[in-house]
Amino acid sequence: MTKQERLQDLVDNTVTRRAFARAMVAGGAGAAALGLTAADEARAQALTDVDILNFALNLEYLEAEFYTVAVTGRRIADIGIGTSGTGRAGQTVGGARVAMNDRLFTVAQQIALDEQVHVNFLRTALGAAAVAKPAINLEALGVGFGNVNEFFTVARAFEDLGVSAYGGAAALVSNPQILTAAAQIGLTEAQHAGVIRLLVSDLGLMPGMVDALDVPTLMAPNGRLFQVDGEGRSTVRTASQVLAVAYGSARSGTRGGAFFPDGVNGRITTV
Repeated sequence: MTKQERLQDLVDNTVTRRAFARAMVAGGAGAAALGLTAADEARAQALTDVDILNFALNLEYLEAEFYTVAVTGRRIADIGIGTSGTGRAGQTVGGARVAMNDRLFTVAQQIALDEQVHVNFLRTALGAAAVAKPAINLEALGVGFGNVNEFFTVARAFEDLGVSAYGGAAALVSNPQILTAAAQIGLTEAQHAGVIRLLVSDLGLMPGMVDALDVPTLMAPNGRLFQVDGEGRSTVRTASQVLAVAYGSARSGTRGGAFFPDGVNGRITTV
């Protein structure tokens, strides 16, 4: 049995899922840690590793679309990547191929390939439980594809957000093999983030802060090359904090907006 087949077997195993839910609640990592609202709290004990992986899949859909459109001008569905599944499927709008030099293109292309593989990996592991790609607006900020400065400004936000999302989810995953697989993806996102933050400083950019947890980039006052605090630790966010950035609103109860105009699919959907 391959590593991916073992992961899928663990995801499909109801005993594992029940154990995950019990461990999460017993460890105090229930609704509050996930950033769920009071209305969702009653369902917190039923959350499983499937829910955590599907939350990650929503974010991977966004990143894969962003980079694929920028380097090819096409959507992930156009190149044969699956987007169907449970929940409300939606179209991806906005974006266009970005003109960039060979060095920048190589970085963007390599990241695009990684994000595409992440989508395929999670969809395969989740099987029939995988959520559909929700509606995505790649130009929710009104920028991103006009030139390389716009593109890498948005890419910086996406990569740092992705790292913090996987970091925040780590405490919620109890099965070692699932945690290892998620950590491998999160570490890949961290490599992406480091390269993107270096390129942002090379381009002389000072992207705005996406929230109070954000770490300013190198060219900004008190900026850092990497997304780390004074102890050299990467930023982590709860699911609620991640969605607040993706939805463009930290208002409690928000269920969609900005990059996900109709919200994300799955059980974890609310700021």
